[in-house]
Amino acid sequence: MRTIDQLDAKGKRVLVRVDFNTPVKDGAVSDDTRIRAALPTIEHLRSQGARIILMSHRGRPAGNGYEADFSLAPVAERLSQLVGARIEMASDVTGPDAQAKATQLEDGDIMLLENLRFDKREKANDPAFCQELAALGDAYVNDAFGTAHRAHASTAGIAAYLPSYAGYLLQREVETLGGMLDAPKHPFCAILGGSKVSDKIAVIDSLMDKADVLIIGGGMCFTFLMAQGYEVGTSLKEEDWVGRAREMLEKAKSMGVQLLLPVDVVCADAFAEDARTCIASVDAIPADMMGLDIGPETVKFYSDAIADANTVFWNGPMGVFEMDAFAQGTKAVAEAVAANAHADTIIGGGDSVAAVNKFGLSDAMTFISTGGGASMELVEGKELPGVAALQD
Repeated sequence: MRTIDQLDAKGKRVLVRVDFNTPVKDGAVSDDTRIRAALPTIEHLRSQGARIILMSHRGRPAGNGYEADFSLAPVAERLSQLVGARIEMASDVTGPDAQAKATQLEDGDIMLLENLRFDKREKANDPAFCQELAALGDAYVNDAFGTAHRAHASTAGIAAYLPSYAGYLLQREVETLGGMLDAPKHPFCAILGGSKVSDKIAVIDSLMDKADVLIIGGGMCFTFLMAQGYEVGTSLKEEDWVGRAREMLEKAKSMGVQLLLPVDVVCADAFAEDARTCIASVDAIPADMMGLDIGPETVKFYSDAIADANTVFWNGPMGVFEMDAFAQGTKAVAEAVAANAHADTIIGGGDSVAAVNKFGLSDAMTFISTGGGASMELVEGKELPGVAALQD
């Protein structure tokens, strides 16, 4: 990739795609993690004397124009506080106000376009919209790894019209995840959770060629348990994927990869915080109950495997961690990953990041990815359009 260090930015208007898709509550940003992640690139460009034009999406507006609920105005306010400078906020995306404000920028100034997805041409990667965006600047930097798997105008199409570079966040994401896949320190332990086998089967397949140990948790473990012949009560399961799960178990065995499944689970009679619960061995799950977390024996089993690893990659919770009654398995795995001080510990975006933050363990991890879907597609071996657009 061409990187930001190759860009002579002084006096240039630099369009920077960032991922400011942040939650807003009562008119203010409630979690500024993604804004902070972009600061190294923004500060570098300011120090170089660039005229910075930031662009991002937030939420899922209809694409037919301005919607107050999805405005980036609260983001501009929080960014201004973080950088200690005024952020010029455009009232449109590529319209008259954006054009006028872009023209008036001076060296070191920062402006933010309104939500890219207020224009439906963004997601369509419309060439005319790409050209309208490109006309605002002299160079383009992509620092939004979280959207790099989308072939949208601001993440891929615009690169055809301007000299294009990777920002520091995107560069670090690609290098860290790519390095983990290309040359992990062994033993390499991959932990995969989440609800559905169908969502993760390509990731499992890819990681099986690289990992020494694969730990399976979350709702998808019940499809694997069915593949082993167990009854799983009313637990989430994908019966159409039982055969594919059985193939994965056989593949792991033939390759000498340890594919670890729960030995006990926390069961509940309803999907609710106040449900009646019990701990059951996987060969004795009550017919009228569902598994919503891994059990204490599984926690010990998994924690031992994590402690032995020199590389740990984690994507997906072990249970319904949003409910305190079913959060202990995810918390224990997070603590086991954090406690392995000698390993490279990589959190692969999505709910795993939310879990690590919830339990106050983010500082103990080597690397936390900002891109759930992008991380998974990179691990699967797919080409990311936002990355491919920056390559020679």
